[in-house]
Amino acid sequence: MRPLDPYRSVKAALGALVIGSVVITTFLVFVAIHSATGLRVITVFSIIASLLITQFVAHGLTAPLDEMTEVTRAMARGDYTRRVGAGRRDEFGDLATAFNRMAADLEAVDTHRKELVANVSHELRTPIAALRAVLENVVDGVSAADPETMRTALRQTERLGRLVEQLLDLSRLDNGVVPLHARRFEVWPYLAGVLKEAGMASGSSPHSRKDVHLHLDVSPPELTAHADAERLHQVVANLVDNAVKHSPPHGRVTVRARRGEGAQSLDLEVLDEGPGIPEAERDRVFERFNRGSRAHGPCGDGGTGLGLAIARWAVDLHGGSIGVAESPQGCRIQVTLPGGPRDQS
Repeated sequence: MRPLDPYRSVKAALGALVIGSVVITTFLVFVAIHSATGLRVITVFSIIASLLITQFVAHGLTAPLDEMTEVTRAMARGDYTRRVGAGRRDEFGDLATAFNRMAADLEAVDTHRKELVANVSHELRTPIAALRAVLENVVDGVSAADPETMRTALRQTERLGRLVEQLLDLSRLDNGVVPLHARRFEVWPYLAGVLKEAGMASGSSPHSRKDVHLHLDVSPPELTAHADAERLHQVVANLVDNAVKHSPPHGRVTVRARRGEGAQSLDLEVLDEGPGIPEAERDRVFERFNRGSRAHGPCGDGGTGLGLAIARWAVDLHGGSIGVAESPQGCRIQVTLPGGPRDQS
């Protein structure tokens, strides 16, 4: 531990410096009075002792600033792994803690940026290469431009469209330019339509999962909610798509809706029968490009890792909450939307 670490304030350290200098000077004067030592000699020794103490304390005070300067220069060169010592309890310790937090955030941003380039490049390359191969076969006469070939090309085009839409949503998320148009609606027919679209999309996907059964459970049947229907569609569609991808063969995905605590509030759950999400990954599963361990399972295609991040963003827009809940089997995602005032018409 460094000598100045115990001090909780820079002012306390400076006060200790002054007190130390006064004590030494007083001691030397006391020695001069009771000895034959001249006043000039005592003065010289007093000045030298004060300078040494001041230099010692000043070095201890400025050492964190020198360390921060060195780390800042390393960050300017692209090295975000460096940190400064944060063992002190004074203002410099608080500054070091805040500095390390900023460095960690910058490191995370740099990592996300690199992952964005790598993941988007990979996700774009796959459907583009498949689409190019289909079109080259048609142009070269290897394949005929029959409905089946065109459906293959269409599926790859739709996959590209979904990726571009996710990237646009991500851009809107960062810029905060998406307004919320909340309205009152009936939950059963709304969710039934979302699940029907999800079933159709799953059937036309390159990773088709027609064997997974989608089940809707709304109670009471006349349940209504107050939310932005388009944003809620993103939430449910992404959660269902994620659940279908990780369901076992002939599995079951259940979307459950219940009335929340507030007026027109809504509690949603999406449950699957897959391997579930390990507890250690539950805090990070909604981060961008975080595919998790389930992405590499036999039933998952990996995806971009944007679906759950977009779902959390849409829930946050409503002022609600989303998270992974305990489940005896598979994965259970809980969504709570606070709702709004009842329709007075």
